[in-house]
Amino acid sequence: MIIVPESRIADLVSSSECLVAVEQVFASMARRSAYNFPVIREAIGHADALYGFKSGFDRESLALGLKSGGFWPGNFDKGLTNHQSTVFLFDADTGRCRAVVGGNLLTALRTAAASAVSIKYLARTDSRVLGMIGAGHQSTFQLRAALDQRPFEKVIGWNIEPAALSRLEAVAAEKGLPFEAVDLDELGAQSDVIVTITSSFAPILKAAQVRPGTHLACMGTDTKGKQEVEAELLAKASVFTDEIAQSITIGEAQHAIGRGLLSAEAIAEIGAVINGTHPGRRSEDEITLFDGTGVGLQDLAVASAAVDAAVARGVAITVDF
Repeated sequence: MIIVPESRIADLVSSSECLVAVEQVFASMARRSAYNFPVIREAIGHADALYGFKSGFDRESLALGLKSGGFWPGNFDKGLTNHQSTVFLFDADTGRCRAVVGGNLLTALRTAAASAVSIKYLARTDSRVLGMIGAGHQSTFQLRAALDQRPFEKVIGWNIEPAALSRLEAVAAEKGLPFEAVDLDELGAQSDVIVTITSSFAPILKAAQVRPGTHLACMGTDTKGKQEVEAELLAKASVFTDEIAQSITIGEAQHAIGRGLLSAEAIAEIGAVINGTHPGRRSEDEITLFDGTGVGLQDLAVASAAVDAAVARGVAITVDF
């Protein structure tokens, strides 16, 4: 069995490699060659923690396994990240455990890769202003991945605690781009692409604040009750997602579905756009919205890439198991 510790992940996989892995697994999902198993996510009644499993199988890459982990809100005070996860990969031919892989950085990278894939396939090619809503730990990964997809000339941002926007300003400066903190009205008026990455349980961005032609990647809603944008926004947008079953139950679409503003049949898989079986954006004035719920197959894809890189570079830890 191979062990790839969390401390080695940063040296083994890049954000661009994660994008390729996620893009490929989304395409496999749309071809029905890969599928996710039901998600388990529970409050464990200890340390205010949420714990669960995401798992699946890709018949094309033979990636089989699960990610186990969750959210421990007290970890920051212990010098740890609040999100903790580990990926377990199994041999599809024998069922034996093939690898155990640190999943914390991989989770951040695969989440950013998903929104970047949506920008690659759905944002207008002339997009120049990137709007960011949210400035937490995940936001910097989102920003870096997004900036690789279009020749953006400016980054603007909003956060409930404005001081945290310094994280985004620093990343923009790395790329030689100006950054401006704005209110939500101005963010919607200027942005060609908007990435939302918050833990909100109430809509932040309103439908009236989004101009025609905007692409939105809504990445924070992955639990029943969470919500980042007004349900009316999904009603006026062309909606895409990683997995429809999750989108309508725990994703951003859950609220529009619940109010009868959107049907499941109106939501398209981003994998179908990648495969060319869905046209994606149809006009320059169309609002497109990607509901990124986060699927287990993403974790398996990037963890497999990390294992392959560790083996190829001779740094994999092998143990008898």
